[in-house]
Amino acid sequence: MTNMARLAVLLACTLVALLSSSMASAAIVEHSFNVQNLTVRRLCDEQVITAVNGSLPGPTIRVREGDILVVHVFNKSPYNMTIHWHGVFQLLSGWADGPEYVTQCPIRPGNSYTYKFKITGQEGTLWWHAHSSWLRATVHGALIIHPRSGRSYPFPKPHKEFPILLGEWWNANVVDVENEALATGGGPANSDAYTINGKPGDLYECSQNTTYKLTVVQGKTYMLRIINAALNNQLFFKIANHNMTVVAIDASYTKHYVTDVVIVAPGQTTDVLVVANQPVGSYYMAASPYASAEGVDFDNTTTRGIIIYEGAPTSAAPLMPTQPAFNDTPTAHKFFTNLTGLAGGPHWVPVPRQVDEYMFVTFGINLTPCEVNGTCDGPLEQRLSASMNNVSFVFPSNSTVSMLQAFFFDVSGVYTKDFPSNPPVKFDYTNSNISLDESLIYAPKATKVKKLKYNSTVEMVLQNTAFVGVENHPIHLHGFNFHILAQGFGNYDPINDPKMFNFDNPQIRNTIAVPVGGWAVIRFKANNPGVWLAHCHLDVHLPWGLAMGFEVENGPTPATTLPPPPADLPQC
Repeated sequence: MTNMARLAVLLACTLVALLSSSMASAAIVEHSFNVQNLTVRRLCDEQVITAVNGSLPGPTIRVREGDILVVHVFNKSPYNMTIHWHGVFQLLSGWADGPEYVTQCPIRPGNSYTYKFKITGQEGTLWWHAHSSWLRATVHGALIIHPRSGRSYPFPKPHKEFPILLGEWWNANVVDVENEALATGGGPANSDAYTINGKPGDLYECSQNTTYKLTVVQGKTYMLRIINAALNNQLFFKIANHNMTVVAIDASYTKHYVTDVVIVAPGQTTDVLVVANQPVGSYYMAASPYASAEGVDFDNTTTRGIIIYEGAPTSAAPLMPTQPAFNDTPTAHKFFTNLTGLAGGPHWVPVPRQVDEYMFVTFGINLTPCEVNGTCDGPLEQRLSASMNNVSFVFPSNSTVSMLQAFFFDVSGVYTKDFPSNPPVKFDYTNSNISLDESLIYAPKATKVKKLKYNSTVEMVLQNTAFVGVENHPIHLHGFNFHILAQGFGNYDPINDPKMFNFDNPQIRNTIAVPVGGWAVIRFKANNPGVWLAHCHLDVHLPWGLAMGFEVENGPTPATTLPPPPADLPQC
């Protein structure tokens, strides 16, 4: 055999080996979701809820980075339904993102839709949830992305891993709770309990046997994958006598941060390592609200579960952690600002330094006029509303196509592309004296997006306002992660605050809890064509209009162009 022939055979064998390796590392992971009514007993009463596959929370999905996930959703519930894969990039698969009327029309009762997408360039803890009405209160579950085969965590592998989903429970039908509030124009009824993996815990009535428990072995290290699936409340999480080491947030690795308290806003995830290094016994884990809006009523209760050391006597009373006060903003801010990204770690993306689009976006609660001769329960007898840059977002529920279909098929009249890059009026954004300034607090309703060139870099200053009341709002961006360059209180100072920007190892997230009465600066690269929602993840604020959209144009090649919709995409 000649040298040239040997080289050809060697190259062919190498190619086959590479292809085989690639095929072996990328699997198709397939699930079926049956969404239907489920009767459960919580807090002394039976309640009919909407659930997936007969469980609360719904099934945990486990994949590896590089896998293709296929989920067949059969809507056997009485409500319209979509599923959002919170934090998944959905590169060229925007049809699977899930927000109702944005990337798809809802799956009507009795119909189905198959979500299919590849998990690319991310690993860690994400989650899935309904993106229709308030149904995500009970329609949600963990989405855990493990490293590719042959790769490992950037820390020693823990002995075991446990998803910890923090939820919120109503002794009522959550769709009715939302609709009643929207009908009156006031705020909705508060939840009756918080939950850990669907269980309220023994501080609530009739809940002694609905307390989440996990068993550990002394000396072993465990990973808790904490997900805030609550609708309207940020939550402090503690474990009696145990520290936690934060290693990832929103499926992005962090520099290790040791703390005795974690705070998670709705939509956020936090992975922590816990060493079972205490005397053999039982220890409560507890979650309680961080409620930053002064004078606003909220569910001020605590859910708890129990960590039981193997060999602990059953008679031993678990130790209880001391929870922060509900308004402990310093503790919340310390936690959020001490997190930094793991520069150079797996899937680390450096901060893009050349900015193409600068945006200054105010957001908060607003009012909208009550109907003539109507009675409304909001301040000044008006309806509660919300906005970003004085535009109160309206989902195009009366359209014959979704926003993404309008983008793909060039259909006009569904949305406009004139979302402002700056607020229409400059004012003292966080001054409490403007709370009910009627010259400022009425925001027009519209469906607007900001148009972006493919691969452009966007910097957004997210500025909280004092309209109606100041609050810490978790802002979630679909389709992208972003770097958090800085955050602080009061009005953003464009001269001095940029001096605080962290370009070296900023945290990377998909949901940021913008400080109460404060601001945050985020930066992201618009490398994914389609229509992407950005919104407050307090579900009470979403139907009021605290949202906006981005339209990212197609790139220059077929590989950077949104493919056509799947054949079974639901119709409006």
